Amino acid sequence: MKIYIGNLSQEVLEDELKGLFEPFGIVSNINIIKDKSTGQPKGFAFLEVEGKAKGFNAINELNGKEVKEKKIIVKRARNKPQDRFFAKSRRY
Repeated sequence: MKIYIGNLSQEVLEDELKGLFEPFGIVSNINIIKDKSTGQPKGFAFLEVEGKAKGFNAINELNGKEVKEKKIIVKRARNKPQDRFFAKSRRY
């Protein structure tokens, strides 16, 4: 299950996220999102926990938990639209 983690401190590292989520299952594909121009973390990340039940347990237990003096937001990640052209509608 893919999980979104928001309101992250910029000091949080991938290993720390892995350690936080490992008690709930095998963790893979950790991705801390960074600004393309500065390389600084944007304050959110995505990771995958093997199994839906384990993912929901992680969400329930970790949402609102304080990590590096910030309460993190943990929820199921939404699916990314396949075609970005259709994801954004613009009027001209």
